[in-house]
Amino acid sequence: MTGCTRRLTLTALLLGFALAVPAQAEEANDPWPGLVQDIFSNRPMNDGSTVIGIEMPYRAEDAAIVPVTLRSKLSPGDARRIRSITLVIDRNPAPMAAKFELGPDANVTEISTRVRVNNYTDVHAVAELSDGQLYVSKVYVKASGGCSAPAGKNIEEAKARLGQMRYRQFAREEAPASRVREAQIMIGHPNNSGLQMDQVTQLYIPAFFINQIKLTQDDSPVLSMEGGISISEDPNLRFTYVSNGAKRFRAEAKDTDGHVFRNEWDVEKPGT
Repeated sequence: MTGCTRRLTLTALLLGFALAVPAQAEEANDPWPGLVQDIFSNRPMNDGSTVIGIEMPYRAEDAAIVPVTLRSKLSPGDARRIRSITLVIDRNPAPMAAKFELGPDANVTEISTRVRVNNYTDVHAVAELSDGQLYVSKVYVKASGGCSAPAGKNIEEAKARLGQMRYRQFAREEAPASRVREAQIMIGHPNNSGLQMDQVTQLYIPAFFINQIKLTQDDSPVLSMEGGISISEDPNLRFTYVSNGAKRFRAEAKDTDGHVFRNEWDVEKPGT
């Protein structure tokens, strides 16, 4: 082997090693296996490509307000139903962003909300079905700094809107006789993550966020959410459900300081 050939061979080996190391390091630092253990007690995960869909922008415009949509992909003839969906943002400081419990008779097939994303990360949606099995889907999102981004509203403005709720309905393409509805609940709340800094005092603002939301039609459960610091300021949920003929839609929310917020609306005249 000539000196030139040896140098070329050595260069190729070094280049191959340099390319392999980051990939191996990234794989070794993948938080997902540990999250499966911590959040799901190492329960088996099945491919969720035909069960649960997750949609998020590949590159977020604003890391503090990243839209996410979770959608059931079960076929109409499937006898199973989705009991719950857990949203996990792998590289966020508190990875479990939210867990949604779906009412047994509400047939919720789509949920949208907004989240904070702190680093480039995989985002997993884990659906638990009525057969007791877990099914997972994921997307990759490029965003950073969402959990520490300054609040959009000042402290006084946030206090004035604390707990204010709005309920909206949206027209559906189905025939007027269809019982499928699409609605949105919005709650005024700073949802402080605990990682944001007061721009005047330069001190960290304590975590203060909505951690429970329960939605019902009359007293029949539609959707509930257990939330964390990854849910964006002024939480909102947009979702589909099947009406049971109830005349009133009700919402109850609780935050980490013990406040309880309640409201209800006439289903036919949702208003504010």
